[in-house]
Amino acid sequence: MLTPFHLAYHVADLDQARAFYGGVLGCREGRSAETWVDFDFFGHQISLHRGTPFATTNTGKVGDHMVPMPHLGLVLLLPDWQVLADRLTAAKVDFVLPPQARFQGQPGEQWTMFFRDPSGNPIEVKGFRDMEGVFKA
Repeated sequence: MLTPFHLAYHVADLDQARAFYGGVLGCREGRSAETWVDFDFFGHQISLHRGTPFATTNTGKVGDHMVPMPHLGLVLLLPDWQVLADRLTAAKVDFVLPPQARFQGQPGEQWTMFFRDPSGNPIEVKGFRDMEGVFKA
């Protein structure tokens, strides 16, 4: 059973967060107060609170690349992933790891991209042909 998750984390500026999550990513804004804002993050609830973003280090190995840890991740079906990749590319988002395929022809074949929000919070988005591929070993 898949159910929505809730994740709350800090952003430095709520207006920048609204522009990125609402404008660039296309997430619907939910409730808000002076110090926080909720978004429908592709069916999940994220709460962005004004504060100091969490520290990250490039210690996660993805293929030959080191990526930021910890990071928020999202899994989409491949057509939705491609729409988002095109949207981020058109918005000239600075990718940590540009959109690309991994494990082609192998179990767990996937597409991935890493980027950061304006506060530096890292986000990975994976794309799969079907959701059964998410847990294939």
